[in-house]
Amino acid sequence: MEKNLQVIKYLATRRSVPAGFLQDPGPTGDELDQIISIGLRVPDHGKLNPWRLLVISGEARERVGKKLAQIARERKPDMDEKELESERRRLLPAPVVIGVISSPVEHAKIPEFEQLMSAAAVALNLVHGANAFGYGAYWLTRWYAYDEEATKMFGLEEGERFVGFVHMGTAGKRLEDKRKPDVEKLVTYWNS
Repeated sequence: MEKNLQVIKYLATRRSVPAGFLQDPGPTGDELDQIISIGLRVPDHGKLNPWRLLVISGEARERVGKKLAQIARERKPDMDEKELESERRRLLPAPVVIGVISSPVEHAKIPEFEQLMSAAAVALNLVHGANAFGYGAYWLTRWYAYDEEATKMFGLEEGERFVGFVHMGTAGKRLEDKRKPDVEKLVTYWNS
């Protein structure tokens, strides 16, 4: 395999675009299909496909937001209108949001943890796929990724859980480069 300088440069400079800075336009249907295909090209011990995706776009984002606000109000009845509006807008303004769901498969040799990591790799690959098409992307979780009623509303089944939501759209703002981790503090080379 040859060195790919464009990919190296991309990986060295990749930057998430927070969901609040994402706007229309989002990926077209064909682009989204390709981004999803890229997303699913991850390490998957045993070829179990222990994940699935939930695409939320268009008006569905607003319908989800209304349901999330109802659930949030049940959890916290004293929420004011500003807080409720924040919940209603959870999947806005990004034109496309993909929920990445860990859906583990019972297997004697492949632990659930490996399958969970494979699902997390799908989320990261979706970010890379969106970036490759020129879109900004942001992978995040919020309270509703862990709330039983909310996950049922999203259609998760017993044993499934979200590893996150990948928001995609056009970056409305150019962000400064973030501080890079200190490699010397974070990396140890094993030496017996």
